[in-house]
Amino acid sequence: MPGGRTVTIGQDKDQGLRAQAPDRINTRARVGAISLIGLVALAFACAPSVLTPVEPGAAPARLAAAVPAPVAAPVAVVPAPAAEPKLAADLRIAASEFVFDQPTLQVDPGQRVHLSLDNRGAIQHNLHVEGSNVALEANPGQVVQGDFTFDKAGTFEFFCSIPGHKEAGMKGKLIVGNAPIAHADHAAAETVSQPAAAAQPLPEGLTRLPQPQVAPPIERREPELVKVDLETREVTALLDEGVAYRYWTFNGSIPGPMVRVRQGDTVELTLKNAPGTQLTHSINLHAVNGPGGGSVDTQVVPGDSSTIRFQALHPGVYVYHCMTPMVGQHVANGMYGMIVVEPPDGLPKVDREYYIMQGDFYLQGDRGQKGLRAFSLDKLFQEDPEYIVYNGSVGAMTGERALHANVGDTVRFFFGVGGPNKDSAFHVVGGSFDVLHPEGAAEWLTDVQTTLVPPGGATMAEMKLSVPGHYMIEDHHITRLQKGAMADFEVEGPQNPDVFEHLGAARPAGQP
Repeated sequence: MPGGRTVTIGQDKDQGLRAQAPDRINTRARVGAISLIGLVALAFACAPSVLTPVEPGAAPARLAAAVPAPVAAPVAVVPAPAAEPKLAADLRIAASEFVFDQPTLQVDPGQRVHLSLDNRGAIQHNLHVEGSNVALEANPGQVVQGDFTFDKAGTFEFFCSIPGHKEAGMKGKLIVGNAPIAHADHAAAETVSQPAAAAQPLPEGLTRLPQPQVAPPIERREPELVKVDLETREVTALLDEGVAYRYWTFNGSIPGPMVRVRQGDTVELTLKNAPGTQLTHSINLHAVNGPGGGSVDTQVVPGDSSTIRFQALHPGVYVYHCMTPMVGQHVANGMYGMIVVEPPDGLPKVDREYYIMQGDFYLQGDRGQKGLRAFSLDKLFQEDPEYIVYNGSVGAMTGERALHANVGDTVRFFFGVGGPNKDSAFHVVGGSFDVLHPEGAAEWLTDVQTTLVPPGGATMAEMKLSVPGHYMIEDHHITRLQKGAMADFEVEGPQNPDVFEHLGAARPAGQP
């Protein structure tokens, strides 16, 4: 037995009796017996228990007399070292637009990880790790922390889940273990995974977005403090028949509300980002003289608000839009509108005014595909819009939603382009502009057939209507009619043969 002595058992009966005779046990024998008993006890205490069964009917085993064992030198018992706990990993990753400063993180399986997300950007960012409960979200300038443990070895993706941020580059790899290989389950999932459906079922009861109203003309002649409240909202509505889209808007319409002030007015604008939206939003007004047109101070996270004050220094027609990175994505989802700054004496009176803005929309999936469609970052970068529309949807101002006027009316168009990428050749089929303010300038041109308006630009045009009938407003990049860049314009009233007359259809040759 390990650590003890070998003891022979199983002596015959007579020999055992003689060993126990009283007159044969002297002092030395007693000492030896006591020593033997102690050693045997020690041996059984130190050695594993190994027992030999006794056959039925056999005599009980007896211990033979033994001489004392020599005293062994003491042996130090050193306990086996306990497994050292794994040290916690302290990882810090910084986020900005649109990158993480560490594309690769590595930890040991089972290791406790103290993870910090430092948002050094101008907008909200977060960090998620696929297949785990890791979720950190930080506002600009904020550092958030959490403790996590990753048990499975493999390679996993971490990313910012805010729409468009991952696609713009906010992603990396978390390696759990030594080998930078994908976890088997994850690799298998990648093998069989399919891209997300480009269209979801069409929700019931959807309508088009409401049309924004034209703000009334400024009648006063003295500057005032004007307070404006805008709210950024996400709204699901029809983009085309059978096609729905989740828009990002100002006040729930595309374009957002027209803001109309007088040159010299002080404008106090409060931007609120509605609770439940997915992203930070802001506003850049091209009529503002100040950092970012106001956007530097209006980067508002969901549920918050911010207020700026500015003086309207220059008359004209200006675009406003969201200026939160990725700016093109926010604008492509519908975040634009118009601010009109009238000169001190106001604009000339007209009979009717119209507010139109053109925008291009980039959708996943195939052209014409029905259902609830998602935004496509790839098509945005390729500048390949599926739709180019007036006021947020195909047919927003056609049929029963057409614009109306009467013969003899002088009408004014406030026309702008939100973009983000495509300009517009603004034209009214069947008329020309009597007065045109290119880019909304104070100076004007006369007798203009078509005017080119760039993304982020606007114009103001006037025309007098002389003949009744159906007119069409269009982008004269003519194939864009099929993408939605047009509106119906119905003019009612008496015929005016001095200006236009239909003389009848030509008769085929040989007919009387």
